[in-house]
Amino acid sequence: MGIDVWVPRLQEDVEESPPVEAAMVQPEPVARQPDSPKVDQASDIDQMDWSALRARVSTCSLCELQQGRTQTVFGVGNQQADLLVIGEAPGAEEDRQGEPFVGRAGQLLTAMLKAIHLSRQEVYIANILKCRPPDNRDPRPEEAALCSQYLKRQIELIQPRLILAVGRIAAQRLLQTDQSLSKMRGQLHEYSLTSIPLIVTYHPAYLLRTPLDKRKAWQDLLFAQNTLGNLSEAG
Repeated sequence: MGIDVWVPRLQEDVEESPPVEAAMVQPEPVARQPDSPKVDQASDIDQMDWSALRARVSTCSLCELQQGRTQTVFGVGNQQADLLVIGEAPGAEEDRQGEPFVGRAGQLLTAMLKAIHLSRQEVYIANILKCRPPDNRDPRPEEAALCSQYLKRQIELIQPRLILAVGRIAAQRLLQTDQSLSKMRGQLHEYSLTSIPLIVTYHPAYLLRTPLDKRKAWQDLLFAQNTLGNLSEAG
């Protein structure tokens, strides 16, 4: 019918046929190239000056927040300030401008500082996170942990006399505690990685929503002012 008929070979024929591999030229084995070492973005941060640190932060990709940011928010102010103000994370306006506390909450912070005779130019202002979380959600523990190395280096470079933590999340991260803000207020703490004194107060954004607590915030500011004065006298 014009159809080829395939007949299986006898076992003897298979055994007598020379192996195919023997007729082929074996290639030289290729040496496996070692994997390229991964760049450790945190390996040298504790040796960086301001310029190098800012550059590293601007290109940071340690967490997923880098995917949605407009730009990083490094910090602003006097790099030799006696008072370091630390908030939670950038908001929408901070993300656009690249500077912390520039929206309505920032305007209130400026007024709070002015009330104790300090300007924004005299203090240094930074955040726990350098990138804005989506929808202004709270920072996740892993994000704050990865970003903490940058803030730690900023603190080392500034060597402030006093840290003012504004808001529960900033205070909890800096003090490594889960205490409520009400329990942390009114006490002189120490930043968990150094012996730098730290005072806790309300976040300006919270005060905009709850103006009745501005009186308590004023007490915190007076406490910070007096503490800063005593620290300056002590040298």
